[in-house]
Amino acid sequence: MTYLEHVNAPENIKSLDMSALETLCAEIREFLISNVSVTGGHLSSNLGTVELTVALHKAFDSPRDKIVFDVGHQCYTHKILTGRKAAFKTLRQQEGLSGFPCIAESPHDPFIAGHGSTSISAAIGLARAKKLKKEPGYVIAVIGDGAFTGGMVYEGINNIDTLDNLIVILNDNKMSISKNVGAVARYLTTLRTNPHYYKAKKDVKSFLNKLPLIGKPIERGLQRSKSALRRAIYKSTWFEEMGFQYIGPVDGHDLTELCNLFENIKGQGQPVFIHAITIKGKGFTPAEENPGAFHGVGAFDAQHVADPDVAPAESFSAEFGKKLSFLANTKKDICAITAAMKYGTGLNYFSKRHRERFFDVGMAEQHAVTFAAGLARGGLRPVVCIYSTFLQRSFDQIIHDVVLQRANVFLAVDRAGLVPGDGETHQGIYDAAYLSQQGVPVYSPCNYAELRYWMEKLLELEGPKALRYPRGEETAALSKLGCSGADYDRIPLKLKNQKAAGAIVVYGALTEEALSAQQLLEEAGFPVVVFKLTRIYPLPAGLCEELMDFSRILFAEEGIEEGGIAQQLASALLERGYSGRFHIAAVRNRNLDHASTAELRARLGLDGKSLAKQWKEGL
Repeated sequence: MTYLEHVNAPENIKSLDMSALETLCAEIREFLISNVSVTGGHLSSNLGTVELTVALHKAFDSPRDKIVFDVGHQCYTHKILTGRKAAFKTLRQQEGLSGFPCIAESPHDPFIAGHGSTSISAAIGLARAKKLKKEPGYVIAVIGDGAFTGGMVYEGINNIDTLDNLIVILNDNKMSISKNVGAVARYLTTLRTNPHYYKAKKDVKSFLNKLPLIGKPIERGLQRSKSALRRAIYKSTWFEEMGFQYIGPVDGHDLTELCNLFENIKGQGQPVFIHAITIKGKGFTPAEENPGAFHGVGAFDAQHVADPDVAPAESFSAEFGKKLSFLANTKKDICAITAAMKYGTGLNYFSKRHRERFFDVGMAEQHAVTFAAGLARGGLRPVVCIYSTFLQRSFDQIIHDVVLQRANVFLAVDRAGLVPGDGETHQGIYDAAYLSQQGVPVYSPCNYAELRYWMEKLLELEGPKALRYPRGEETAALSKLGCSGADYDRIPLKLKNQKAAGAIVVYGALTEEALSAQQLLEEAGFPVVVFKLTRIYPLPAGLCEELMDFSRILFAEEGIEEGGIAQQLASALLERGYSGRFHIAAVRNRNLDHASTAELRARLGLDGKSLAKQWKEGL
């Protein structure tokens, strides 16, 4: 490393010339590949935004000038340039560096951004705050083309007003521009970003404003002529009609062009929209050829990279996708919907075999749920596959469009429970509480056998329903439990016919920790029964009656305590006159940092050792 080792703050790159900056960008790419291959993380998106981020820090002054990333997983270069380079060996690890912007981590991160389509609204708020407080500086929103599939982007754009301290950069890594159109656009961009252009524009406007009667009509005529020319050449008028000064497309990897552009747009007098074209995964051939597969990765061998599409890892998501595709072979009314997560949810199997019934709506979870409700009202059986952390964005649609009209919508809640690596913005700890509170039947299988069994059963169940399952693959211990079958939605797991001292109630992947606690308690002379629920709402018939005779009950769940399944069971037992001790082991701290699942469980008191300790200490 030549330049990167001396970069510990944005000011360290201010004096570097273009040749040095080019070398710095190459070093950053090498650094990213080297580190992410060890820790895992978001690779493709960060390789594609190296020059863009370097140019921003060259031209602007963070943290006075605020950079808001959307989605935040493209912020790695930003973190490197703002003093966090040495912490990259701890990326996405417990007490280490977050993979997303983190306001507690650095003053250079002005806004948390783990969910998409939020940056423009956030940037408008930050820019307006600067205006109201008369603070200098700019607010720059860097937003990917994928985030433009979310409706919140357009709600924000509709409210930019005349914020001349607002800059929006569209990081477009999908559009292909022909040489002719690209050349014309680049020429016009060079012309229109020249400081003399802005001075001339300002002088003409000032002159026309001083002309009585005819000044304003002439100005309006000139503006109409410019819009017509732009519409004919590169169709930018929509952004300009919304109030932006549109610039682009520009080469998002041309440092000279980017640095000159960012310097020249300062003081332009209105919001600016810059359309930058980038290559996702740039600089790493496997990621360039298959950017989706290297969007978010675990640790990998950078010298021997397997194609994740050819050899997908075993997971609940893959099992779900394969089973759904198989069922759709004979059930011709099954449709599958996802929100920009075809591979992540395992729906790539479905999309290949049933293309006409597969719908990827982009980062638009609200639309996904209401669209599914429409399909259901039209007589089809839609299955909506969305990560738990993103499904919460469609809360109102679940209530209003699905539950109120009892629409036959199957919610497949992926990444439910504690989620490793991605931290506080990606935890799946809310769905069990809010779905049950709306009367949606919720099932939580602990292994593949139960997942496949209940998928088939729930597809025949009319009305709303939800199946929630964890990230990753089943464990050997839970695989051995098999499936509860058609007659049971819970499994009482007893020990050697001993008289039990109490009970542990659990569901989903946390069952493994409950079984570990059971073993530890038995060894200590406290045999307990573990009740493993599969249907967690409504509570299984007869469960309360079976629990009434136990003097001690511990309910463990990877979800929030308030309004969760444990509290619902506690309330049901109290209504029946239960007088024993009932304790809840659940998530009380919502701000969960990035760590492994095992580390998160230990921190929350949800691992086997902690559960056994809580039970022995008298709850």
